[in-house]
This record gives sequence, C-alpha cells and structure tokens, in this order.
Amino acid sequence: MRILLLGGTRFIGPHVVKRLAESGHELAIFNRGLSSGEAPLPEGTVSIKGDRSKLGEFREAFHSFAPDVVIDLFPYTEADAHLLMETFQDLTGRVVAVSICDVYQAFGRVNGIEAGPAEEGPLTEDSPLCQKRYPLRGVREDRSDYDKVLVEKVVLSHKQLPGTIVRLPMVYGPGDYQHRLYPYLQQMRDGRKTILMEEGFASWSWARGYVEDIAEAIRLAATHDVAKGQIYHVAEPDCLTMKQWIERIAAQIDWQGEVIIAPAADLPVHLVPQINNRQHICLDTGKIRRELGYQETITDREAMRRTIEWEMANPPEGVMQMINYTEEDDILAQLGIMK
Repeated sequence: MRILLLGGTRFIGPHVVKRLAESGHELAIFNRGLSSGEAPLPEGTVSIKGDRSKLGEFREAFHSFAPDVVIDLFPYTEADAHLLMETFQDLTGRVVAVSICDVYQAFGRVNGIEAGPAEEGPLTEDSPLCQKRYPLRGVREDRSDYDKVLVEKVVLSHKQLPGTIVRLPMVYGPGDYQHRLYPYLQQMRDGRKTILMEEGFASWSWARGYVEDIAEAIRLAATHDVAKGQIYHVAEPDCLTMKQWIERIAAQIDWQGEVIIAPAADLPVHLVPQINNRQHICLDTGKIRRELGYQETITDREAMRRTIEWEMANPPEGVMQMINYTEEDDILAQLGIMK
C-alpha cells in the first residue's frame, strides 16, 4: 500500500513509520521537516515539507504520490479535520485519524469539567463523550480550539471519504517528550528509600500503552479495509493504578524502596493531584483485538526496560531535582515514618 502520514517525526510518528516500512509499504511523510537529532526517514520514503495549516496548497504533491490511505497523527481542531477531509476527499481511499481517550465524559469528570457520578468498569468505544466543548480553552492559549470530539465527528461523517479513528491511552516509551516516567525514576536513581503518594492518586487507574504497540495498532487500522468507519481503542490489558505503575518501574531497576501512601489531609495542597480519582480511565480493547488481530508486540517488562534506557540517556533538559526531598522528609517524619 501507499501510505501518507501527516506528522511522523515526533514520539509516536517515528515508530509508526518504522512499523509500516518494515511491513513493506510505500511511505510519504508530510511535515515541516526533521528537527535536529531526529532519526532519518527509512530509505525510499518520500518527504513533502510544508505547514499543516496550508494543507490544501500541496494537493499536487499528494496527487503525485497517490496514497491509498492517509494517517493523520495530530488533528487537534475541528478546522484541522475539515481541512484534512476536504484536501483528500478525491485523493485517497481512506483517512485514519489518531484521537485520545480524553474524548470521554468520564475523562472530563477526572478533570472536573464534566458533572455526574463516576462510571464503573472499562470504557468502550460507545461510552458517552464529553459534552463540554473546547476542554483546553482558558487553560492553554495554543490549544484554545482543541477538541478531539469535533475532530472525530468530522472524520467519521464525511460523505465521500471513509474515516477510521484510533483512540489512544496514556502513551509511554522511547521518545516521550513529556518524560512521564522520569519523576519516579529520578527518585529511585537518587537513592530515595521512599516515594510519597496521596492515597486517592495512588489508587487511581489510567489506561497505558507502550509506543511501539501503539504504532502497531495504527498500522493495523491503516492496512485493514474492515476498519472503514470504525473507532478502536488501544491500550495494555492491565489497567494499573499509579502505585502499581511505580512498582513496575521499580521492579525493572531493582529499586528496594517503598511507596508510602498518605491521606490528602496530611499533605500540603501541591502534593495532592487535583483530579477526581474516583473516576478511573480504563479501556476495553476487545474490538481491535477481535477485528484487526491486534496484540502487544513485546512484553511489558521489555517495554519498561526500553523506556527506562531511553529516559536515562535523554533526561529532561534543565532537570536538577524535581522533588523537594527536604519537605518530603519532614512530612515522613510527621507521619512517623523513617526516611
């Protein structure tokens, strides 16, 4: 197949490109060009440099490549989605748009922007979506029009061009520019004997996926015709609590310390995450496993090993100490716990 990717050079993108290239597909990448230090594209990959906001100006280049499928790795706004579908409506057979589980009303409850009681059990692709539009408006100026619910609606409702949606969990692995593992990994590497957590946050569960497995799911969604008009979850089968997640990191580097759980009332406000921890975000992934034959490509232990290896080689810039250890020791002393 001939597959065009919009994006493809940051975190998830390079893994998708690699997976598709290894499967023998002809690839083209549309973006502003490789940033310093990014891995080169696989041999034979067509590079089309341009600005996403001017997508329509590159129709001739897209027509020349003649993609069977277009994968959009970063459609953030309703306008992005309209431009995507209008540009490719007569140039390709299908669009795969990457979304995320923040589309759900349950996720809105975690962040306090949606009302109602917590939903029980894993979310399915048919679970209620957020009612509040533009969830980052007033929070991030650069994402004021961000709304994946509207993106999905546009992609799936186009009359001429079929769409597919892949909804992602929290993604970790090599290339994670958010360094989600690093705060806990640093404490372990600094020789701390304890990691202090607020009890509600420690018991909160959040679906996760290793980046190479996420790439495999996107590959399957792009290369299986049965995916037309469908929405798929992808996530690891075990929806770990935050405490279990830290313990998985610890097991990989043989950290012998202990995760200490404390009530919110015993902690300063800045050590109590301001989320509704009664609403867990776990995803039912049965559909993508049944219909597309998805399964994890490596073990969770190997996924963690590769992630830690990358984090150690690529620590966040300017990081000295992300935790105030003196303050934490004082709290532990007040709790009667030896540091």
